[in-house]
Amino acid sequence: MTVTVMGVDGSELPPGGAELVGKAALVVGGRRHLDAHAPEGARTIELGPLEPALDALAAHPDGEGPAVVLASGDPGYFGILRALRERGLRVSVLPSVSSVQRLAALIGRPWDDLTVVSAHGRELRPALNVCRARPSVAVLTAPGAGPAELGAGLVGWHRTLVVAEDLGGDEKITALEPAEAAARQWRDPNMVFCLADPETVPARGWVAGGEPLPPADGWALPEDAFSHRDGMVTKAEVRALALAKLAPRPGTLVWDVGAGSGAVGVECGRLGAAVVAVERDPVQCVRIVANATAHGVELRMVEGEAPAALDGLPEPDAVFVGGGGADVVRACAAAGANRIVVALVAVDRIVGARDALRDAGYQVEGCQLTASRLAELPDGSSRWAATNPVTVLWGVRA
Repeated sequence: MTVTVMGVDGSELPPGGAELVGKAALVVGGRRHLDAHAPEGARTIELGPLEPALDALAAHPDGEGPAVVLASGDPGYFGILRALRERGLRVSVLPSVSSVQRLAALIGRPWDDLTVVSAHGRELRPALNVCRARPSVAVLTAPGAGPAELGAGLVGWHRTLVVAEDLGGDEKITALEPAEAAARQWRDPNMVFCLADPETVPARGWVAGGEPLPPADGWALPEDAFSHRDGMVTKAEVRALALAKLAPRPGTLVWDVGAGSGAVGVECGRLGAAVVAVERDPVQCVRIVANATAHGVELRMVEGEAPAALDGLPEPDAVFVGGGGADVVRACAAAGANRIVVALVAVDRIVGARDALRDAGYQVEGCQLTASRLAELPDGSSRWAATNPVTVLWGVRA
C-alpha cells in the first residue's frame, strides 16, 4: 500500500489534493488539518504521539481505500516523511511551501543564507547555540522550545527575533529583542528567524545555509592573523592542540576564559561553535571584538575577572582556560562542560589545575608543547627558532 503524504499551506491543499483526500479511508494529521479536510466517514487519527499513527498506517489494508497523511508545509523538510520511510512504508508526496519559505516570503527576505535548525522533538540547546553563533538562523519550534525559550537563551547576544505565530491560521509576524520575546506568550504553531541584523541583505552565496565550515584557510592560524599585545597570543601549535581537544562544532557553546587576544575563542567560532569570551582587561576586550569581527565570528564579550564573571553564563559544552589559577579552573570545572582545556606557562600551576579537574570528575591528560620553527638567517639559510614551552592539560568527563 502507498501512503499519500500531503503538505498543507495555511488552509490550502496542493493541486489535486482535495480530490485525493476526498477518497481517503484513513486520514492522519493535526486536529486543525483533520477538521478542515478529512472527509465524512473516513477514519481519522490525530497526530500527537507518532507511534500509534505509524502503527495504523502500517496495518491499513489495501482494500479499505487510500490512506492520507496531512502535514504542514513540506513533509520532506524536517517533517513526517522520514518516519514513514523508516517504517518501510511506500509514500507518494504532494508538498506545499515550507514554513521557512513562507516566513521568508512574508517578510520579503531571501533565505538561501539561513541555517535551518529544528527544536521540534529535540533538545533546544544545540539550536540555541547555532543562533548564538550564526548571523542568520531559522528555528523550527515546538511547545516548550519556542520564541520565549529562545529569547531567554539569547539575552546577552545582539539578535533580533522575527516570530511568525499561528502559522496557517490568523498569522501574525513580530520582530523584537530576545528579552521581549522571553516575556511574552506565543500562539502555536510558530517559527522564528534569529537575525544579527534584520535589515542587512545577505551576500550572494553559492551553498545553502551560509558559508560551509571549517573555513577555506583552515585553523590554527598564524599569530599575525590576530591583533595582540606584545606577543600575548596563544601560539598556533597550542591552538591546534586546544581545538582538537575542545572539539568545537555547530550546536556547541565554548567559554574562552582569560581570553587575552581571543584567538582560541575566535577559532572556535570559525569552526561553528557559539563562544563566550571572558576577559578582565578592557583593552583586550576591544581587541577580542576586533579580532572576532575581522574573522566574521559572532561572539559574546564578557568584561570581568573570573571566577566571578562566570556567574549566570549559559552552560558550556567546552571551556578553554588561558588565564587564571586553580580557583578559575575549579569554577570552570563546576560549570558542567564535557571538555576543559587549560594552557599553562607557569610550571607551579600545573598540579593545582590538574587536581581541580580530577576533583571535579574529569579524566585528565596533558603534554608539554615545545615547538621550534624555521627562521631565516641573513645569508638565506635557515635555523630553528624555539618558542616558549607551554603545558596543555585537558579533561574529559567520565
